[in-house]
Amino acid sequence: MEQELSFRKLVESSECPEQLKYDFNKNGELKHLDTNEPFVFNYYKNAHERNHKRYQILGHLITRYVYELLERVCKLQKVNIPTDASEDEPRSFFFMSEKALTNSTSLIVLLQDRGVFRAGQWGQKTIIHEGLDQGTQLPFIKVALQCYGGVIVLNPNDNFIDLKIEEEWLSLSIKEESSSVKSSWWIPKRCSSSPEEHTIYVWDHFISKSAAKNVAFIAHGYGGLVFINLLMQRTWEVMSKVYSVAFIDSMHHTLHQARDNPQVQEWIQKHCREWITNSKPLDRPTGCLVKVDCPTVSAGTEKYILAPSSALQAIFKYLKSMLKAKNAIAFSRSPIITRSSTNKKNGNT
Repeated sequence: MEQELSFRKLVESSECPEQLKYDFNKNGELKHLDTNEPFVFNYYKNAHERNHKRYQILGHLITRYVYELLERVCKLQKVNIPTDASEDEPRSFFFMSEKALTNSTSLIVLLQDRGVFRAGQWGQKTIIHEGLDQGTQLPFIKVALQCYGGVIVLNPNDNFIDLKIEEEWLSLSIKEESSSVKSSWWIPKRCSSSPEEHTIYVWDHFISKSAAKNVAFIAHGYGGLVFINLLMQRTWEVMSKVYSVAFIDSMHHTLHQARDNPQVQEWIQKHCREWITNSKPLDRPTGCLVKVDCPTVSAGTEKYILAPSSALQAIFKYLKSMLKAKNAIAFSRSPIITRSSTNKKNGNT
């Protein structure tokens, strides 16, 4: 993957460049600068707390790096929310392409799993151990921008500000800490204090108001549960605007979340498909014991962390077929204009 930025520069700007002598190579793999070996957690002997702090700093730097890739490589815009926040209020944000709200064709929305990772990442551990192509959403974003009208990258895990951690990131130093637990001051971000709240806010203020007639979601892990929550909270809006959903190892539970709404259950069956970790070849049906849920197929891997990257091509092939089917139905229902109908409209006999 071509990179216009240097991860190494971010590391060198911190106060621990020697403890993190790593950079992403031309294949997007994180390697040690001297040994070319993968990342090693146990840098300090018999010091789990210091090693964990070093790992946290690496994760923080990766987050900053991915944010810059989204803005400078993918040309996405960072949008702060809530839109009415004051300057000194803690805010969350998400990313979207320039014409995501004005393009009248299609819009792809990416909704990740829960964890410490932020917008643009399917998984932080995946980035560290497998590489940028496997762990980030950049390959999905590039396909969405090439083949669809726009893309929105949600940031559902950016829910709080921990003032203690924020202060530590300013120095990014690794020191032995006392065994006593340090107090934290957690401040929730209004309208984004949970993945569910974040997603509903972006839907209400951006996605639902977009000009896009065809919206599709790609939801991984807990993101699938978050989408079904959105579907239940904004049922008719979502069912009328979203033409398809691709779940990846989703944590949603149709029977529990939509048990009282057979119309929602039917919509999920018709408009959703799930790729799950499985030993079968990619896209091979795996069977589903729950009849009210959506069809399930293999993600082409048995590793949870690799499911998104493994299923990428199959997911976009499915979304393309669903969009084609929707357009075909819309075309068949549209009135056919003939000379006689035109004459009648104009009042001619």
